[in-house]
Amino acid sequence: MRISLFIILIVLISSCKEERPNVERQYLKSDWSLLKEVDYSLISDSVTIPSTVHKELLPFIKHPFQGNNEDSLQWITEEDWIYETVFTVDEVTLAKEHITLNFEGIDTYASIELNGHEILETNNAFLNWQIDIKPFLEVENELYVTIKSPLEIEKQKAVANPYTLPEGNRVYTRKAQYQYGWDWGPKLNTMGIWKPVYLEAYDDFKIDDVYIKQNFVKDSIANLTAQIKLSDKRSELLHYKIKVNDSLYWEQDYQPKAQEDEFEIHFEIPQVQLWWPHNIGEPYLYDIEVLVSKEGKLIDSQKLKTGIRTIELVNEPDEHGTSFFFKVNDVPVYMKGANYIPQNSMQDMVTDDHYEKLLSDVKEANMNMLRVWGGGIYENDIFYEKCDEKGILVWQDFMFACAMYPGDARFRASVTNEITQQITRLRNHSSIALWCGNNETSEAWHNWGWQEGRSQAERDSIWEDYRAIFQIAMPKYVSELTKEPYWESSPEYGRGNPKYEFEGDAHDWCVWHDAYPFEHFEEHIPRFMSEFGFQSHPSYETIRYINEDGSINIQSDDYASHQKHDRGNELIREYMERDFPVPTNDEDYVYVSQLLQALGISKGIQAHRRARPYNMGTLYWQLNDCWPAVSWSSIDYFGNWKALHYQVKRDFENVLISNVVENDTLKTYVVNDGMEDITSGFTIAISDFYGKELYKESFVGTAGMNSSNEFHQVNLEKLDFDLSNVYVFVEFHTSQITDVLVRPKELNLPNENLEWISKKTDQGYKLTITSDAFTKSVFFYSNVKGHFSDNLFDLQPQKDKVILFKTESKEEAAFHFKMLNGLTESNK
Repeated sequence: MRISLFIILIVLISSCKEERPNVERQYLKSDWSLLKEVDYSLISDSVTIPSTVHKELLPFIKHPFQGNNEDSLQWITEEDWIYETVFTVDEVTLAKEHITLNFEGIDTYASIELNGHEILETNNAFLNWQIDIKPFLEVENELYVTIKSPLEIEKQKAVANPYTLPEGNRVYTRKAQYQYGWDWGPKLNTMGIWKPVYLEAYDDFKIDDVYIKQNFVKDSIANLTAQIKLSDKRSELLHYKIKVNDSLYWEQDYQPKAQEDEFEIHFEIPQVQLWWPHNIGEPYLYDIEVLVSKEGKLIDSQKLKTGIRTIELVNEPDEHGTSFFFKVNDVPVYMKGANYIPQNSMQDMVTDDHYEKLLSDVKEANMNMLRVWGGGIYENDIFYEKCDEKGILVWQDFMFACAMYPGDARFRASVTNEITQQITRLRNHSSIALWCGNNETSEAWHNWGWQEGRSQAERDSIWEDYRAIFQIAMPKYVSELTKEPYWESSPEYGRGNPKYEFEGDAHDWCVWHDAYPFEHFEEHIPRFMSEFGFQSHPSYETIRYINEDGSINIQSDDYASHQKHDRGNELIREYMERDFPVPTNDEDYVYVSQLLQALGISKGIQAHRRARPYNMGTLYWQLNDCWPAVSWSSIDYFGNWKALHYQVKRDFENVLISNVVENDTLKTYVVNDGMEDITSGFTIAISDFYGKELYKESFVGTAGMNSSNEFHQVNLEKLDFDLSNVYVFVEFHTSQITDVLVRPKELNLPNENLEWISKKTDQGYKLTITSDAFTKSVFFYSNVKGHFSDNLFDLQPQKDKVILFKTESKEEAAFHFKMLNGLTESNK
């Protein structure tokens, strides 16, 4: 290996160390080299870990996220690659009794060599690999990681399997399944050292793990158990302390009768402050520290943050079928949120700032739950830490999606290691609400035709392999290692089984895949909707990025390669023709596609919330994108809020006013997800588009806590006006909404001018907007990067609307807008 003394010195300086008492960590982060294995050609000698091969190649290839470059880059996954580095270890560290090399994640099949010794073979991207390297370690060390293409390995495993498994060879490799391509993502099958690498050195022993197990809370006292696991079995006298928020809560000497490496400490926190989802309380976190001493000397300590709360999945027979809802601290909580996918096809490009921004956007949109989808990754620690802090519950899928998986002993052993490691890593996070075995695997086996053409023996064998993982291993380890509930597969029933409306959780894709009208959401409501969605085009910024000529051209070949659903564009147009005017220019078409998406998903969300407590959760597909694309997301790849995200922010408010027209009757509901009853004035008014009131009623009403209440009805047939020429305004407590009573394309909207004044502020601009007439679905955008505090709003005549535009750009912002007014007129 040809690495200069200069590089060695740089590594010595740049390798950071993280220290605990008696435990030293040395991260091998900087100054790795990446080489192409076939000819040992150098790609880069300044690689930083985490790393993927695709990211390191970006200076030398066409970017896979632009144009139709994805297809020309498949050769990357066909090659083998070498990561190598030189690092030094000082004499003090070398003298430690125990020294391990830790890889938090390698993607995926790798051979690791240290100083000429083969020390490890890896085969699971979701495992943390730890190797004792003390016998091989020197002052100066050479480390090679050869990563092999998964493709040939998968082919060999497929040939060895007695039958062909759905869906392709990806099932044989334990890595992110979406990398093989999905109907919203590219085929970018990455390889690399995708998580940190470090040495850990210590004498005697260290704390391997601390789990704060909550036993019960009674009379404001939390009874807890700290389960402590040491690195090896001990028999000597040790002294344990527990600190809570820097105050000593418990200490004791303990000497086991026989050697043991696990120890339990029972302690209590009086006047406990509970952790709550942010929409109904404070997500309070305690700082807890466990300290272990020997003969008066502190050997090791471990700190963590955790909240005190109970979480229960109530899945019980009732008069309708079988319930599916969550109780937090014994309170039924309505779950509002979305399905989350990895934020980038190259995970090493996701920064802490990305996590902070996206999860802040989640909280700002009033969501209290995210489902981490099973075709992606077990997320980085910071994801769960941010969810803990922000009061966002996490439905955590295990990483299995839309496929049947092999059942050989080696595969099962790897999966067992994976699930036990991941449960252990994540179980102290208060945000974890549910462990779910897989995404759509059971549903697919029973309803997607996967059993056709197979013998009964083959079907039985494949299903037995499924049972071994999802019905036996996973529930066993979830129940043994944590107190959170387990759910075998999402959904329990899909749209192919009529039970999907009455039992468990549902994925309803009748809208979109089956082209059912949006009204289907109002007529078929499940107990808990864990997946439903509709596509739209992304922001203008994203479209310009995709098109290598920088245009907003949605007909280009470049752009077509970023629509991964084979009927996607056709379905968007089909639905648009039903409800909206269909623009003839691309800018307007993109805008209306976002209105269409917002309308459809809003119909579903509001119908679900009106139906509480029959329905107790609505999670739409999908929150975010992993690359620039036409997709179901409400936030595009560059972090821009689509119209949908602004709409769900309103639809997920604790107090929701919701109108629905049934049999020529306008029904108005007030849904209150809060913890207190609300008694307040209620007003409903119907006006023409210039503000003349045609109908009005006011009264005082009460919206009970945790309830949906029908507040008002009006028979529209008895009203003497054309519904195409009016809008509805409803107000209750601090909530207001405007609404229309016919499909958008049927509105006779006036084409009056919209005016605004923009004023510079410390953080951007303040826009004051007004119009002489009712203006429908106003959507502002700008030439500079930034975020509008509100968007996709209806403007009442002669009433000012103030929104803020936050930007860090020094460039002068110009503002533009789209509105439905004018589009309806021009398309009649």
